[in-house]
Amino acid sequence: MSEWFSAHYQKFISDFSQSFIEDSRWLYIVKGLRVTVTVAVCALILGVIIGIIVAVIRSAHDQKRSGKKGFGSVILGLFDFICRVYLTVIRGTPMMVQLLIMYFVIFASTTNTELVAIMAFGINSGAYVAEIIRGGIMSIDAGQMEAGRSLGLNYVKTMRYIIIPQAIKNILPALGNEMITLLKDTSLVTVIGLKDMVKGALIIQGRTYQAFMPLVTVAIIYLVLVVILSKLLSMFERRMRESDRR
Repeated sequence: MSEWFSAHYQKFISDFSQSFIEDSRWLYIVKGLRVTVTVAVCALILGVIIGIIVAVIRSAHDQKRSGKKGFGSVILGLFDFICRVYLTVIRGTPMMVQLLIMYFVIFASTTNTELVAIMAFGINSGAYVAEIIRGGIMSIDAGQMEAGRSLGLNYVKTMRYIIIPQAIKNILPALGNEMITLLKDTSLVTVIGLKDMVKGALIIQGRTYQAFMPLVTVAIIYLVLVVILSKLLSMFERRMRESDRR
């Protein structure tokens, strides 16, 4: 038994050394981690901005559907139609196809692959965030909007200071799931040649002919990132609940 353990231990040390120590191959993973985090954070910020804009437009259109008709309603209806088309197309097509279209068609002339990935993931995330936020907005009692307008606030300020802050509390778990999904989906950037962690692992595999060590390491890093993000979201949600009780 001791000989079997010793042999496997020696093989593990040898594989680890070849995969990460020799030629400083661990730098492929570290540099890939930077790319992964950069794309995920920037895409999340872009997705939240798009999501809030789309959610506000759609909510305003739904609330004005039975109100007065006029030029403003026509413009709002046009924007709502554009938002609906955007949501249908983005949610109805695979993320990888969208990424490839961004890289080979829309931004074919650019060499900034990282920017292409951020745009693709941000636009994709925005569609899902929009529906999450819209659900949160629609869950707020209509009296909150009326109270804001009675205080002299216009529609935008009422949404900004009264409705959206309350909606965020209701949608935080769903928004957290979208963040985690976005973080894991960034592994797809390998298909457009961006050197993320997965690409780094594949480079190591190509030079050492060992797949287990680099790929499992990348999986563990993703798992750790997700656990940390889940913990931070849980702490933030708990703090918001405590603030409501005061």
